[in-house]
Amino acid sequence: MAGPAFRFTHFDLKQQRAGTVVEVTLSAVNNVRLMTAVNFQRFTERLDFKFAGGVAKKSPIRLAIPENGHWHVIVDGEGHHGLADAAVKLVLPPAGSIPASRQQKAS
Repeated sequence: MAGPAFRFTHFDLKQQRAGTVVEVTLSAVNNVRLMTAVNFQRFTERLDFKFAGGVAKKSPIRLAIPENGHWHVIVDGEGHHGLADAAVKLVLPPAGSIPASRQQKAS
């Protein structure tokens, strides 16, 4: 199977609301990448992809989901001493907590 040339741990977050916080707990320094389903597909095909996150030097690391949709978290040890043990927890935003100025309709 074609895919990244390094080991990674994949968490499929399914459909999530904007503002949901993803809390990733790691046993060592690793990369944490939050990405859309389209970017996850590109990641697995070794194509250019976009993500939020980066090197997690502290644990836990918290990333907010920027928009409603299907999201994935990848934890990988690329450039580090190996793949960390990882766990993911979702912290849902309170209903109606997104300010009106931040709400946008898909165009």
